[in-house]
Parts: sequence; structure tokens; C-alpha cells
Amino acid sequence: MQKKTIVVHSGGMDSSICLALAIEQYGAQNVLAMSFTYGQRHSQELLYAQKICEEWGVERIVIDLNCLNEITENALLNKKTKIEYSQDNIPNTLVVGRNGLMARIAAIHAHHLGAKSIFMGVIEIEEANSGYRDCSRKYMDIIQAGLRMDFAEPEFEIKTPLVYMTKLQTMELAYQIGKLHFLLENTLTCYEGIPKQGCGKCPACKLRNEGIKEFCKLHPDFGFSYYSEVCSKS
Repeated sequence: MQKKTIVVHSGGMDSSICLALAIEQYGAQNVLAMSFTYGQRHSQELLYAQKICEEWGVERIVIDLNCLNEITENALLNKKTKIEYSQDNIPNTLVVGRNGLMARIAAIHAHHLGAKSIFMGVIEIEEANSGYRDCSRKYMDIIQAGLRMDFAEPEFEIKTPLVYMTKLQTMELAYQIGKLHFLLENTLTCYEGIPKQGCGKCPACKLRNEGIKEFCKLHPDFGFSYYSEVCSKS
């Protein structure tokens, strides 16, 4: 199997936009989607990832990282732990080093397949609003530098096309490439694993729904199944 890039794909909105961008750039047959199972409390996200890849004709593999349960603990890995989040504290859903670990694993396989890049759907607004330290370009540059040394490949790249965008800007991008309606209906973002508008309370839902609401104001004729639940609220 030869591929030109690997997309780390969770089944959420941002990683799915990255998957769409990779398909546009390289063609579906040249893209591999890589998902991870790591004991996450809302593992149904993997079903969403599978559906998206099937719809878009992309090959997909799932990597087992369930060992994370043995070496760290947080609310995303322990269903018995109540999810807690506030503006003053880092949410207890933070999986320390998760994005760096996934980037390294995806990159190692990409290198094996002859690919020169991977895509990550990280976005710095997640770091700023949710305290996720591994969502910045600075963080990915550090991982990228190590990978280039590992591979003796100075051009190897971790592509983060959304990293400096707001949620509204990611919605606009998905709209421009004709994927927004599909992604609003077929991605899962909520920490609690609730589809579509989600729980509306966790940081992921709040950021996503605020972006959707702002998009609706600019595109009042754009519709989707839970429009009234998100865009009609004051």
C-alpha cells in the first residue's frame, strides 16, 4: 500500500475537514485515514469516522492505544469520572500528550508508506479556550522537528490547515468546499458522545455551536436538522 498522506481522523468536525482537504489535494485513493481507540468514553466517534471514510471512499485503519488507560487517568478515559470544566481550570478530559503521540504514530506509518506528510485537525482556539496544550502550531513544530530527525527527511510535514482559524472560519471553509451540511450531520464532537448539537455544555460543544450560530447569521438560508436547537437560541 502506498499513500501520499495520512490524516489523523477522530470522526469530529475539524479532523474531517482535514480529511476533505487531503482528498482535494491528493485524491481519495492516495489518502489513508488513521483513527485511534484509546479507551475514550465516547468511542462511538469511531463509527462516525468509519461512515465518513466509507462515504468518501478513503481507506482507513484503527490503531489500538488502549495502553493509555494503564499509564494515565482522566475523565475522557474513565467513564466513572464526572467530566468537569470551568474557565479557570484545565478540563479533566485533557489526555496529556495525546496529539503528540498520535502524530508520531501516524507519521511513522506515513514514512513507511512513502508519504511525506500527515494532517492533524488541531486548532489553537482549543488551547486558548479549553487548555489543551497540544493543540498549537508551536507544539506541532516541536513534534515535526523530531520526526524529521527520525526519518532523516527534512521536508516531512505535519499539516495543520485549521490551526489558526476560529470555529466560524472552519465552518466557512467546510461550506466553501461543499462539505458543511454533511459534516454537521455526520460528525461527533461532544465530550459526552451526544451527536449533532451535543450536550451544549462541554467546551467542545460550546465552541462548535457558537461557530455554527455565527455561521447561521451570515448564511440565514443554510439549513440542517438541528438548526432550531442551535441557531434559534438567543
